[in-house]
Amino acid sequence: MVRHRSAKPTLSGSNPDAASINIFRSAPMPLKSGRSSHIFLMIDESWVFISLRACVEAGAAVLKVYDSDFTVAHKADDSPLTLADEQAHRIIACRLGEIGLPILSEEGRQTPFSERSRWERMWLVDPLDGTKEFVKRNGEFTVNIALVEQGRSVFGVIFVPVKQVLYVGGHGLGAFRVSDGAAIEAIGAGAVKRLADLLSLAQRLPLTAGPASPLTVVGSRSHLTPDVEAFVEKLKAIHREVVFVPAGSSLKLCLVAEGRAHIYPRLGPTMEWDIAAGHAIAENAGARVFCYETGGPMIYNKEDLLNPWFVVEGAGYRSGGKLK
Repeated sequence: MVRHRSAKPTLSGSNPDAASINIFRSAPMPLKSGRSSHIFLMIDESWVFISLRACVEAGAAVLKVYDSDFTVAHKADDSPLTLADEQAHRIIACRLGEIGLPILSEEGRQTPFSERSRWERMWLVDPLDGTKEFVKRNGEFTVNIALVEQGRSVFGVIFVPVKQVLYVGGHGLGAFRVSDGAAIEAIGAGAVKRLADLLSLAQRLPLTAGPASPLTVVGSRSHLTPDVEAFVEKLKAIHREVVFVPAGSSLKLCLVAEGRAHIYPRLGPTMEWDIAAGHAIAENAGARVFCYETGGPMIYNKEDLLNPWFVVEGAGYRSGGKLK
């Protein structure tokens, strides 16, 4: 959802040591394949589980509203707002408040850039990404939580409540998908506290390098623009066959991270909280996320929270600069 609101920082965490910069935690990482590797996590391990629990708890609250006869209000920019947005925001703000970093949330109060610009680390949150899809009841909505450090998205969590699928990715960690219902229930209850336990139930992303053929493009279901349509036509001139897959919310980034889509062009407006979590997950699954106009990196906690147009290329695909 495109808006220009931001949240008041939450600075009253109960764990002052958790806010130190560049904490590295090392842990063995058993995978479903039986292989083991070593990870050097760039954030405190406890932060991973606090954010995972916040995401799953918020998702559960969202589902309760989804299954009810909910009403829809509209914000000043005419975008929809439901009780689910507000409840998810409160749950996430409460959980992340344990850490003591500032929080920038779509449903939070505004914070002047003069204050935000001093934040070296912050949480960037979309409590309900895809409210239009929520209202349409097509299931294509997510809960997004990202950790941003000095303008870069370094860690992200996305939960898909209807499908009960959880994505997590970060620098030094890689990217993973958890789709085991019992594991997700345990995460939501705070019963999973070790990375080794979590990742033993996870699948490393990408699941595949991407379909060999045809080229698969994922794009917005509710916000498809003529520029994206023209972009797809350019792809068709390069490749024999191109398949376009519409999807809602941050699911588009997840599809690229999984390897189920080669490329996601977003040539239209989005806000920072819409994509930061998916950016971290896709990038740590081997994807490239870049500004369409400049080819440069996406930056977060800008004065203007509106994103530039961007493109996500999956691990198995690189355009080589042929798309402009």
